[in-house]
Amino acid sequence: MPKLKTKSGAKKRFNLTSKGKVRAGQAGKQHGMIKRTNKQIRNQRGTTVLCDADARIVKKFLPYG
Repeated sequence: MPKLKTKSGAKKRFNLTSKGKVRAGQAGKQHGMIKRTNKQIRNQRGTTVLCDADARIVKKFLPYG
């Protein structure tokens, strides 16, 4: 069998935890911070673990992750 290629866009945006969950950056943090509340900005720091439905889709693009 040939090797599977990882989607290069996915490897830049997602990584897997040791238990196999998918970790991603928080959505809604690129621009427009003036409109957001301080609470929202604070809660969107760092990364988050994707829900199971989204993680299943992302894992197709990371075959050896």
